[in-house]
Amino acid sequence: MSTDPARSDTDDLAPGDEAPPGTPGSGEDVCPRCGGSGRLDDATCDECAGTGRVIRGVGGG
Repeated sequence: MSTDPARSDTDDLAPGDEAPPGTPGSGEDVCPRCGGSGRLDDATCDECAGTGRVIRGVGGG
């Protein structure tokens, strides 16, 4: 989560994230596109923004 008050939680989202970090009912998962490496070929994975992790909703109804 961002500590800069001028930034919102959505500034920290990678394209593959379903929620901002720390959101109740969510958790960190391995990026399905790059398999957690943060790289695709010789470039940064655009799904996880190079972190190798995405935030997903967990749990059920």
